[in-house]
Amino acid sequence: MAESRQEVMTPTAARELFPGLRDKVFLDAACVSLLPVSAAEALDRLRDEMLSCPHRDASAHHIALDRTAQTAREQIACLLHTRPENIALVESTTHGLQIVASSVSLEEGDNILIGSTEFMGLAIPWIPKQHRQGFSIKVVPHREGRLSVDDFARVADSRTRMILLSSVQWNNGFRADLSAFSQFTEEKNIILVVDAIQQLGAIDLDVEKTPCDFLVAGGHKWLNAPVGRGLLYVHPKRRDTLEPAHWGYLNVVEPESGWAEYFATPDIPPVRDYDFTGAARRFETGGTANYPGNVALAASLQLINSIGIQRIEQHIFRLGDRLVDALTSAGVEMISPTEAAARSGIVTFTLGDGPERDKQLLNFLLDRRILLSQRYTAGVGGLRVSVHFFNNEDDILALVDGVRAALKGRQ
Repeated sequence: MAESRQEVMTPTAARELFPGLRDKVFLDAACVSLLPVSAAEALDRLRDEMLSCPHRDASAHHIALDRTAQTAREQIACLLHTRPENIALVESTTHGLQIVASSVSLEEGDNILIGSTEFMGLAIPWIPKQHRQGFSIKVVPHREGRLSVDDFARVADSRTRMILLSSVQWNNGFRADLSAFSQFTEEKNIILVVDAIQQLGAIDLDVEKTPCDFLVAGGHKWLNAPVGRGLLYVHPKRRDTLEPAHWGYLNVVEPESGWAEYFATPDIPPVRDYDFTGAARRFETGGTANYPGNVALAASLQLINSIGIQRIEQHIFRLGDRLVDALTSAGVEMISPTEAAARSGIVTFTLGDGPERDKQLLNFLLDRRILLSQRYTAGVGGLRVSVHFFNNEDDILALVDGVRAALKGRQ
């Protein structure tokens, strides 16, 4: 497991690193989160380096830029309780899913399972392929917004090759029993692809304790890095057996002499038997990377790791408890699960009078600079609140007071 020595920080102290909170009540990290000052400063340093080229020559400058990727991989590995060699960097959740869809071969008659409440982006990389390759996508119905491994087991058959699962559902915050899905897919030799974008950075997820074949997440939500960078975890057994769909020169193992010396060698050929890396970065594009994304994601993750994901989780659940109790007391209907095992940082509620009435409440709150969203899939959803580590009780009180004021005005 990757280890990282971090300066310990509390959620209260970390809140000061988010100036975007000063003029609003921001409760929408599940949509796109705010950038912390530490990540903005990392971007400023990168900008200065790119403006000035502080190194001896441009070759050394280029190599230093490429190495920004490793810091991001190390911070991701720390968060996931795994090793950096199991981490590839991608541009987004969709990019990571596209890599999986391009690397895993499916045959005619095979099928993939996905829950009915999932975000459309989880399925789309496979939808255009199903008719050309002859496999099918089966949708497993939800039960009151919940996805159960037992329901997936009933739909699965001998030709089920893959399950696509969000660890936390985007519309109602339901957190799946990832351990049960992990055990089921391992027993049945089914590939488990986990979209963790609505969990990572908020709720602990240990890929060593609950193994999956692939795990993807963009950085722009709960990881607080909206600069076009995300992660792809690849289990070692898949890393060693699957062939990436594409290759680039940075997928090659760096020569012992280093790239600068290698490129200065007169007789290097373009075509030879290269030694390609066995690490998960073999699934990256292998070309010039998103350097701003690297440094922003690394800095945002360093902040999360310095607080500690268990401390973040406790903070989120404590505020979530306050929010659920206060909203229930105000007379709204809770859509999100409330039991600990199925909870997340998302709290979804409704007034119970239909989407249009909820939209009126949303606009009422937005007019008061209280930011949240309205989201649905398969008829499940409502007004979605994201409670993150940078939020505090004043944010919760402001939202509840806003809801009460809107309801009072309706009477």
